[in-house]
Amino acid sequence: MSYVDLYSSGAHRRNLAHFASIATLAAIDGEINDKERELLDRFANKLDITEDEYKEVMKSENKYPINPPASSEERLERLYDLFRIIFVDNVIDEEERALITKYAIGLGYRSESANLIIKRSIDIFSGRISFEDYLYLLKN
Repeated sequence: MSYVDLYSSGAHRRNLAHFASIATLAAIDGEINDKERELLDRFANKLDITEDEYKEVMKSENKYPINPPASSEERLERLYDLFRIIFVDNVIDEEERALITKYAIGLGYRSESANLIIKRSIDIFSGRISFEDYLYLLKN
C-alpha cells in the first residue's frame, strides 16, 4: 500500500499527489537547491502537506498518480505551480520540459494543446513574450 492510500480525503490525496509532482520537478536536475527548497516549503504549507508526508515524498520515487482537476483554471494553476518550480533557476532543460509535458497530458490536455500551453508558458516565464501577448496580459 502506498503512503497516499492511508488518507481518505480525496482533496488531500490530490494535494499530496500534486506536491509529489512539484517535488519531482524540483529534483529532476539533481539536487534541490535552497530556492527550490524554499518554494517547496511554501507549496507544502499551501497544500497542507504534513512534515511526515513531506519527508516521505522527498525520499521516495514519485509514486503518486496525477489526479486531474475538473476545471480548466485549476489545471492551469497546477501547471503554473510547476513552472514556478522549474524557473526558480531561470532555466528549463530538456528533462524538465519532457516531465512537464507528460504532466500536462496527465492533467487531461491533448498533446497538441499541452505543447502550445507549455510553449507559451515558457515564453512568459522566460520573458520572451510578444508585444501582443504583453498587451493582452495587461488588459485582461
